[in-house]
Amino acid sequence: MTTQHTSDAGLAAQPAAYWTGVAYETIISFTRAQQAELGFTQPQFWLLRNLSKNDISPDGRGRTIPELQQAMSSYVRPEDDLKAEADVLLERGWLTHDADGRLWITESGEEARAGIKQHAPAIRARIHQGIDDADYVTTVKVLQQMIRNTGGTLA
Repeated sequence: MTTQHTSDAGLAAQPAAYWTGVAYETIISFTRAQQAELGFTQPQFWLLRNLSKNDISPDGRGRTIPELQQAMSSYVRPEDDLKAEADVLLERGWLTHDADGRLWITESGEEARAGIKQHAPAIRARIHQGIDDADYVTTVKVLQQMIRNTGGTLA
């Protein structure tokens, strides 16, 4: 599908599912490529975030891979192998595990998480380049309404 020389009326008639799918895949690919250049993967960052009491984890308690998979079920991709990603973090010393198989973030892992998180604004800025905040907010509101219109729930 192309938007070259497409009128506003033509764009309005195009399927939202097509464009949201293209946007999702392109933005995820871009984000993951940027993170890979910085030496980490998106799933590794998510693991650190979900184990950090200073981020997503409500209590900083260790979690098993299945528990982490469940916690990330709304955004982890089918090709993401959390066990393999956790193994990399274990080798780096950013995670440790206990006898019950629960993963725990280490002090160096917490430092890495905080450092990695500092890159997020630059990645977001590249994605949002040339897009006015008001236009972005309008887009999100439109997508939220489409979700409601089709029986979905907002997180």
